[in-house]
Amino acid sequence: MNDLTTRSPAKAGAHHLNSPLSAAPVGRSGDGPLPAQGYTGQSRCNWTREEITALFDLPFNDLMFEAQTVHRAGFPRNEVQLSTLLSIKTGGCPEDCGYCSQSKDADSGVKATKLMDVQAVLQAAAQAKDHGSGRFCMGAAWRNPKDKDIPKLAAMVKGVREMGMETCMTLGMLTASQAKQLADAGLDYYNHNIDTAPENYANVITTRTFEDRMETLDNVRSAGINVCCGGIVGMGETRSDRIGFIHALATMPHPESVPINALVPVKGTVLGDMLADTPLAKIDEIEFVRTVAVARITMPQSMVRLSAGRESMSESCQALCFMAGANSIFTGDKLLTAPNAGDDKDGALLSKLGMKAMAAQPLGALEAAE
Repeated sequence: MNDLTTRSPAKAGAHHLNSPLSAAPVGRSGDGPLPAQGYTGQSRCNWTREEITALFDLPFNDLMFEAQTVHRAGFPRNEVQLSTLLSIKTGGCPEDCGYCSQSKDADSGVKATKLMDVQAVLQAAAQAKDHGSGRFCMGAAWRNPKDKDIPKLAAMVKGVREMGMETCMTLGMLTASQAKQLADAGLDYYNHNIDTAPENYANVITTRTFEDRMETLDNVRSAGINVCCGGIVGMGETRSDRIGFIHALATMPHPESVPINALVPVKGTVLGDMLADTPLAKIDEIEFVRTVAVARITMPQSMVRLSAGRESMSESCQALCFMAGANSIFTGDKLLTAPNAGDDKDGALLSKLGMKAMAAQPLGALEAAE
């Protein structure tokens, strides 16, 4: 089992003490204090769509104030966790995810590879640590791993943890037995995104259901592994879909890690071709920041990760995301198969903003800012 100290999952039905959200909508003049002004550090899993809609509709400055207040109550200010993501098995995935260049249905030029050797993965992890990463994520383009692959995957987890880094894997769907074996190896996080709102899910993926995703998340939680679960915005969805996406995350036991990705529209993928040369090909930056802020407010104890899509974001947009409560980024030149900002560019941005890399440490050991 994972021997790191973990945060307790949020309990369904828990409320912020004195939160006006239980009594009145927010966002209108005269409605009284914003939720953070009575914030106690508790999480609640009974958010309504109406409450989340009201947060999205707040004046931007009020939303940012709310998100930053919640963020400072739970995490060190001006610190960002640096993570590195490595594709340990690329391409040839049988799923038909419309955004993914690794789907067998995509004409993206990505070639299928076999699972990497353990030593090669550990060498990449050591290089990532040398460049400042405190977290190492390993992704394989599978619908689900085979049982014969688990010992090799477990060896990767053990080796990376021995370097003092947090570990995360994303391998597709997991059985309860597979999750248990990865937990026994010490896996800190398992990533399995819901991608989008339940009502929009079938527009993005048809080869597995939203309920399939939930089953894997249940298996991961039951094994004692921290859940990493978020999704992608900018896939042509409506704000109502983004509200549904946050609602789905905020009403389950809160994921300890919530990656928010902006679609990288890859030529040859269903969504990349469909959105090409349209205004929907890139989400409005202010709307993206709003999504990050609402995630921070509704899931105050989760690490909110600014993930794919940063390559095309302005520095100002990324700075606003940090103000909105994002406290982790993926660094390096590549995320699986998509381009990324790169270590030097990230370092320059953090220096410009007066921010620093968060030191690797056991989960749950983060102290609230003074």
